[in-house]
Amino acid sequence: MTTRDTALGTDTADIGPTVPTARTATHAPVRDEVLVRAEGEVGEEALTRVRDRVSAALDRPGLPAARGEVRIVRASAHHAEHPWYASAEIRLGGDLLVVHAREAGPHALAERLHDRLRARVERAAHRADTARRSAAPPPWRGGPARDRQE
Repeated sequence: MTTRDTALGTDTADIGPTVPTARTATHAPVRDEVLVRAEGEVGEEALTRVRDRVSAALDRPGLPAARGEVRIVRASAHHAEHPWYASAEIRLGGDLLVVHAREAGPHALAERLHDRLRARVERAAHRADTARRSAAPPPWRGGPARDRQE
């Protein structure tokens, strides 16, 4: 669903279920709330592509709920080398993921945003993994002493 904000000249698209209100009688559980906003001359196809790529990056089992927004801006200057710009600020559990991308076209922008967002999601998901840590600190740092046979 895309809505047009005439005061700001922006489009807003929701990629996840919305919070139930009195007007919307949906009782679906809220999993992700990520808004995709467009500024400038951004077509519906570009919004759909970015929405799908952001959804694909966040659609992974075991992730906490995602909340935030993605902004897509197309520069009005025709001489800009990379007129398409996207920025995402998404809170994933207790982590804030900030991603920026600048490209020449909307498809390349969607792919670059997806790659960077997926990398940040992977980093946030595996930050608490203990696979790279040692099992216990050495004895001189307060860890358990080894049993010596004397």
